Amino acid sequence: MRHGLVIINTGNGKGKSTAAFGTLLRAWGRGLRVCVVQFIKAETGNWGEIQAARKLNIEWHSLGDGFTWLSKDLAKSAEKARHAWTLAQEKIASGAYDLIVLDEMTYTFHEKWIDVNDVVAWLKEHKPPELHLIITGRDAPDALIGFADLVTEMREIKHPLARGIKAQPGIEF
Repeated sequence: MRHGLVIINTGNGKGKSTAAFGTLLRAWGRGLRVCVVQFIKAETGNWGEIQAARKLNIEWHSLGDGFTWLSKDLAKSAEKARHAWTLAQEKIASGAYDLIVLDEMTYTFHEKWIDVNDVVAWLKEHKPPELHLIITGRDAPDALIGFADLVTEMREIKHPLARGIKAQPGIEF
């Protein structure tokens, strides 16, 4: 029997979601049933990874309203995040998936929209033992890190934005 891992990609460096999507693509290529729930990315987004998911028929849910620091209504952002967690709970408990990515979920803990202790307690009780779960975002809380099987911290060493090079299609989005 497969041992489902809880994997956390955190830190201030780039590549947390990218690494999760790379693992998701590897799993999909092996015939595993996969799903993504994005907590912050806007429902209207059409980034490269979403375009690829559509072409590959990968289940993908972007349920946020964009970057929290640009939000005009943080109460609405919080409600969208809680809705994303409700959907994630349904997907996790369904037993219909082998790997689920909860992209940018850690921001919901930082903003106190969702309680990390409640999430960890729920996962302990409801996550199927064979399900792989990847959670991404900066500032992963200690309770989540303690619960995880694998934690990787992305550390920024050098970034092109510092030289005035803006985000580019196919690389950052």
